[in-house]
Amino acid sequence: MIIEVTGLVKKYKDYTAVNGVDLSINEGEIFGLLGPNGAGKSTTMNTLLGLLRVNDGTVKMFGKDFSKHAREIKRSVGYVPQDYAFFETLSAIDNVTYWGKLYGLRGEKLDKAVQEALEFTGLWDRRNGIAKTFSGGMKRRLNIACAIVHKPRILFMDEPTVGIDPQSRNNILESIKIMNQNGMTIIYTTHYMEEIEAICERVAIMDFGKVIALGSIEELIDSISTGNRLSLELISNTETAVSVIEKTDGVNACNNINGVLDIHLEKNERSLTVLLENLIQNEYEIKSMTMEKPNLETVFLQLTGKKLRD
Repeated sequence: MIIEVTGLVKKYKDYTAVNGVDLSINEGEIFGLLGPNGAGKSTTMNTLLGLLRVNDGTVKMFGKDFSKHAREIKRSVGYVPQDYAFFETLSAIDNVTYWGKLYGLRGEKLDKAVQEALEFTGLWDRRNGIAKTFSGGMKRRLNIACAIVHKPRILFMDEPTVGIDPQSRNNILESIKIMNQNGMTIIYTTHYMEEIEAICERVAIMDFGKVIALGSIEELIDSISTGNRLSLELISNTETAVSVIEKTDGVNACNNINGVLDIHLEKNERSLTVLLENLIQNEYEIKSMTMEKPNLETVFLQLTGKKLRD
């Protein structure tokens, strides 16, 4: 494990923002941290970065206790915050150079690292441009360049695609995949569920300062899913079809909602086939059919009672 968190607690006077969090993050994975607003995910990330002092618990990175080896550990950690972490009045190259120097890079090693970071984020051709003149997507990429100039082993990314266009978002997600393929461990938070589904191998869902679910996306879906949901519209005889469908093996429930049948199927491969065969045998004609499979949004809503962007 590259990160091990045990019994993490962070309090603000009488308010407990993080309440006994345990996490183990594997080296080389993209780990998603999800939660509704106020769940404690940003506080958790800030404690892992050493930006906040914990009240209780331990954090280990690279097998070393963060409280005892903070300076050494931080040399191998990068952070892309939600807010811009660069100087608006400086050029892109001056910004990345500044952060490179903070991490101890000097001379030719610094120059090479700065060029590689700007090339990787697609900003080398705009290296002399002043940061405040950049588009939202370019500013987000500059944020990333500043965070990776020292080639960290672990990269924390807090809402790195907020307020940018879909093309810029896709470019950033592809960059994250490449960094991960090159060996970087990434801890990622976002309010866009589709981003988590696109890049993350494992996910922790937080609420009220606790981790309430942890695992791969497939494991989380399986843990709460009772089956698929089918929306079915018949050409005629919808009312009589309800009782026929309810008696079909593999059907958990069937409701007629304004002429559309909302059918909940058991979690097995045969349930849909059996249902369709039964409808055909009873001479019901299908007008339209839509299958809705459980996804990470379904898991999140069921566990927290909220949508991610609420």
